Amino acid sequence: MTRTHVPAFIFSAKLIWVIACLMMAFSGLAQTVPTPFESVNPFMGTANHGHVYPGATVPFGMVQLSPDNGTQGWDWCAGYNWADSLIVGFSHTHLSGTGIGDLYDVLLMPAITTVDWTKAGNDPRNSAVASTFSHEQESAAPGYYFVRLDNAIQIELTASTFAGIHRYSYPAGETPSVVLDLGFAINWDRPTQTGYSIVNPQLITGYRLSTGWAKDQRIYFAMSFSAPIIGRSTWQSPWVTPTNENSTPLRGTKGQFFFAPSLPGGQLVVKVALSSASEEGALAALADVDDQSFDDLEAAARSKWEQTLQQIQIKTPVDSLANIFYTSFYRTKLAPVIFTDIQQQFKGADGNIASASGYQRYDIFSLWDTFRAAHPLFTITEPNRINEMIRSLLDHYDQTGLLPVWSLLGNETNTMTGYHAVPVIVDAYLKGFRDYDVEKAYTACKASAMQDIRGTNFLREFGYIPHDKDGESVTKTLEYAFDDWCIGQFAQALGKTEDAQYFAGRAQAFQQLFDASTGFMRAKMSDGTWKVPFDPYYSDHNGNVAEYTEGNAWQHSWFVPHDVPGLISLHGDDAAFIKKLDSLFTVSSKVTGENASSDISGLIGQYAHGNEPSHHIAYLYNYAGMPWKTQERVRDIMLSQYNEHPHGLCGNEDCGQMSAWYVFSALGFYPVNPAAGIYVLGSPLFESSLLNVGNGRIFRIEATGNPANNPYIQSARLNGKPLKRSFLTHSEIMQGGKLEVVMGPKPNKTLWTKVSTRPR
Repeated sequence: MTRTHVPAFIFSAKLIWVIACLMMAFSGLAQTVPTPFESVNPFMGTANHGHVYPGATVPFGMVQLSPDNGTQGWDWCAGYNWADSLIVGFSHTHLSGTGIGDLYDVLLMPAITTVDWTKAGNDPRNSAVASTFSHEQESAAPGYYFVRLDNAIQIELTASTFAGIHRYSYPAGETPSVVLDLGFAINWDRPTQTGYSIVNPQLITGYRLSTGWAKDQRIYFAMSFSAPIIGRSTWQSPWVTPTNENSTPLRGTKGQFFFAPSLPGGQLVVKVALSSASEEGALAALADVDDQSFDDLEAAARSKWEQTLQQIQIKTPVDSLANIFYTSFYRTKLAPVIFTDIQQQFKGADGNIASASGYQRYDIFSLWDTFRAAHPLFTITEPNRINEMIRSLLDHYDQTGLLPVWSLLGNETNTMTGYHAVPVIVDAYLKGFRDYDVEKAYTACKASAMQDIRGTNFLREFGYIPHDKDGESVTKTLEYAFDDWCIGQFAQALGKTEDAQYFAGRAQAFQQLFDASTGFMRAKMSDGTWKVPFDPYYSDHNGNVAEYTEGNAWQHSWFVPHDVPGLISLHGDDAAFIKKLDSLFTVSSKVTGENASSDISGLIGQYAHGNEPSHHIAYLYNYAGMPWKTQERVRDIMLSQYNEHPHGLCGNEDCGQMSAWYVFSALGFYPVNPAAGIYVLGSPLFESSLLNVGNGRIFRIEATGNPANNPYIQSARLNGKPLKRSFLTHSEIMQGGKLEVVMGPKPNKTLWTKVSTRPR
């Protein structure tokens, strides 16, 4: 059945009834909130610096089919920005919330005009087939996107794991066509070889090889049309002479394919399946969906999203809060993506075609961001994927000799600092995930710490990274110290006592950079003197000369998640630590430096929620015996830095981390140390939250007396008994049970103040 355009989030009465019945199983939560599926708004955060896409995908799917505006600015990293009013096409791969752009592979655009390739040029915004549109004629839901262009062509998109599915409705009396652009790029990505072959009038295969952030990216595709091609034209980049217009490995291949005006209902369905390994893999993926209608495939995508979003049920009288929560939860399931094709093959990080035997290979690991909260959230909400993700990290190690830093579809980008695959592996191991080679995992973690690149050699030589030896020296020293603590915990668990002691010593490197006279972590030179001059507000985005990564001393001086008591002692005592922590949120929001990082956003004082280094900081009050200040700060951040609109994100979403912070915080707890297996309590946002932790178990959070202006916990009970500490353990959550808190407008300043009640 043809789906007609309806406003976003309106679905059939039957669907609403089915979901309502499912929700009834969660003790009556259905009466006050829309379904989780209905609450998701894919346009949230598509404006400003959110860098997210609104298009169609399935949970962790290889394909992200979404509109592209063609603009080359930073805020178009995901191909789309709410501020734009032009669409140049719909490509099949996109990054979610990153600060660097890439992908945009295999772009299609329906058209009713004939392209004059001699005048088309390389700028897609000046193309004859680019069209303006208005947001009033655009809608989206998980697994579905709709737009009616100003030229009257209607586009619907959906996706399966390995394929993107388009349905175009053309205006009557026009000649329908589709433009394929394999040369399309937005600033960061440049095609190196492209080509396609017409297998038969309804089937095309081809490839797009490119270089950009991913230096060696490969996409092979198979594309079917619901009607036969009756005419076509092909164009190559003008500096390359084509030798065979059907199949030639040339840059910038473009084609236009024409169809009979008598399309049934004026509609054309196009299915595009992908593989990083071969056209054969793409053809196999196409065969998997080729006998299914657009509506069937959309229903399947919708069903996958309904099922996964049902993992958490919330009760709130405020629909906007439900929208923010479920959109955030949705975005935690967009990366990493499944990278093996339907035949279990993929392009390896060593450049060779590899096979994954007995598991699904994942990629797009934005580890500098996601180790903090997204991966710990996966251990609760995606336990069936954890072992496969760890095996994917180890596969990268097998092919390169090191764990990934920031891996992008078979490429190591070496972006950002730290070796944060380590806490992801260690957290999984300590939580009981063991379906991988544990000894190899330990060896891989140790290899990352003992390498002689990225400043680790200087860390071993000096006990810290000197500023005159390597850039971003403060951030690297602090982050390596945490990663080394994780290796020490891994070694201890495996009975490797000597290694455990060694890495425990390296984990104390943060002490080398603390300046008691200023209360900040500062850059130190190789002769042991402080780098001068010092300005805690100063930021430099040039990583070769910067002291801090995408930030300044105010934001980075708090990263000691493995030894917060040790950090407190450096400040002197609890009172001095709290005074300094208070000042973070109240000092001027000025940032100095001509080349200051634009990632410093979402400022409350110098607390920068728009970038990941700040995400744990508001929870540190718990460690100094003043958890009510955490409750106050966290509630304020949730209410001020997120909303359900296109401007609803204060910074790059970063592959699920910005969203994972919100999901955890709205539930009422957060993994300050993301490899310790504990969650520090904050301020539950909802009246009730039910977390399905598997095996028929439910963990429930009940917050009595919880309007927006009641952020403070007055008392708490866990499974009917008074909770005598300000944290939960992972095992307590996964066993199921109930956390009951009473909220109020004024802080309970006697709750969880003693050292014995604080997070450890």
